[in-house]
Amino acid sequence: MSKADPHTLVTSSGAILVDAGLATQVGAEWFEPDWWSQQGLLQPVPGGRGGVGRLFTTSGDLVLRHYRRGGAVARLLGERYLWTGQSHCRSFTEFRLLDTIYRRNLPVPQPIAARYVRHGAVYTADLITRFLPGAKTLAEHILDERCSLADFANIGRTVARFHASGVYHADLNAHNILYNENRVYLIDFDRGRMRNPSGSWQQANLARLKRSLLKLLALVGTPAEQLQPCWNELQASYWIEMERP
Repeated sequence: MSKADPHTLVTSSGAILVDAGLATQVGAEWFEPDWWSQQGLLQPVPGGRGGVGRLFTTSGDLVLRHYRRGGAVARLLGERYLWTGQSHCRSFTEFRLLDTIYRRNLPVPQPIAARYVRHGAVYTADLITRFLPGAKTLAEHILDERCSLADFANIGRTVARFHASGVYHADLNAHNILYNENRVYLIDFDRGRMRNPSGSWQQANLARLKRSLLKLLALVGTPAEQLQPCWNELQASYWIEMERP
């Protein structure tokens, strides 16, 4: 884990925020999928709103995500966001939040670099993080029918650790929880932030997660009541972790 503060590199049309240990290696080309593809070092990754690709670099495997809007606004602005200053840039704020969380030894992918490119009154944004080998989303595990009560207990403990540290995830759902045999991770902290611990937003976070699980079950025709034992296990483990001194 890098202890040095990230560096900001100014480009002709924007800026790059990069992990101090990679400041001499990362350039604007790192955020261009075509550049990686021409070298045979890009593997597209399905899922999510943003354009996602796995990068095979000499510094290890990384994930490049291009920010894209969702919902009705996407039809108007697509991948562009209104420019209101660097301090409000989506990729930079997510990078800094991830950096804070990562330094607290909470399970998130290590942030490597972030970029924004100005286009007059709007901008586009990208984020590079460390690839998590062997990890699949909770949604994938559910669709493959590979979820156990122990998995849900582990997820409950993990979410509790984030909440106890005041980490607010703006879109906690089954697609933003990854795990392998050893560890659970949270990903995609766009619009997330640090908040004072409070039962209201923490329970709203959990409710959002439960809704996403019910939606998944509905897609595969599984009765909603089959979720209850798993959800009970998640909540029980969550509260045990939250009540630790």
